[in-house]
Amino acid sequence: MINGKEDILSLDEASLANFLENEPSYRVKQVYSWLHKGCAFEEMTNVPKALRERLEKEAVIASPSIEKKLVSKIDGTVKYLYKLYDGQCVESVIMKYEHGYTICVSSQAGCKMGCAFCASTKDGYARDLLPSEIEGQILVSQRDLWIRISNVVMMGIGEPLDNYDNVIGFLKNINSEDGLNIGLRHVSLSTCGLADRIRDLANEGLPVTLSVSLHHSNDSDRSALMPVNRRWNIDALLSACNYYFEKTGRRISFEYAVIGGVNATEEKAKALAKLLHAKLDRDMPFHVNLIPVNPVRETGFKSTRKEVDEFRATLEKCGVNATVRRRLGSDINASCGQLRRQALGESI
Repeated sequence: MINGKEDILSLDEASLANFLENEPSYRVKQVYSWLHKGCAFEEMTNVPKALRERLEKEAVIASPSIEKKLVSKIDGTVKYLYKLYDGQCVESVIMKYEHGYTICVSSQAGCKMGCAFCASTKDGYARDLLPSEIEGQILVSQRDLWIRISNVVMMGIGEPLDNYDNVIGFLKNINSEDGLNIGLRHVSLSTCGLADRIRDLANEGLPVTLSVSLHHSNDSDRSALMPVNRRWNIDALLSACNYYFEKTGRRISFEYAVIGGVNATEEKAKALAKLLHAKLDRDMPFHVNLIPVNPVRETGFKSTRKEVDEFRATLEKCGVNATVRRRLGSDINASCGQLRRQALGESI
């Protein structure tokens, strides 16, 4: 509920049918389809006026509004700052690839995970996003840009598995044939390593691609960089990854931010390769996605392309498939967290 009204965009089709009791099933499908096209109640032209008036009275569509929009002059990447119904702000990024448009969405306003290299966590955690607010980032940007988004990356502000129930609701809604009809194999979910929730996700039967932020190959260094490791250490995390592959058959991607002076040496690359070969099931496909660090003023962390390329070369010599993430939208600071921090600063 939002301000005493039903958060209708968050409802799955069965829950919507319960809300619209006494309405025929075809009418429920009509309303559900309109909602997941990003339409307001008055735009539902084949829905009777009496029902539209009831929806206006009893329900609310919690779509975000565009607060700021930046477009890269280099590659056309679009970055949005959205304002939510209670004034909280989140970000998303739209990237164009040969296969279509991909959106990177936020799942929380702020983040409580405390990773040392991340801008999203610097001002702490405010709240979880509702399924409607996560999907709303897709719906609003599609309508603004006149495009269809076919791929989703849950790698924006927040830890998706820390907002577990709402994220699962979001995934099921966007996968619905009566909704956005986005195949879950086209969804990548990034986690800093909540091992228990990785196991829960494996049991959901949702074939999303799991991306796991690793960033170090030993517990002491990883705990200093990522406090979550004090709760679920590397052994527990990689055990959960093995379970995820066992249940889903899906390849896992391990993210590694290459940070000069911290984890970027040849020795660190060899240690990472040794760890993954030793701890992952032999038949489990995986790859390492190397991330050039985005400068955040408060951390001082940075990396050079030479460091990243040398790290990749060492991994490949050790038999680990590795790629380097493309940096899109570099002229608009397309990594998440920075626009929200500016907005928070302006509101103080």
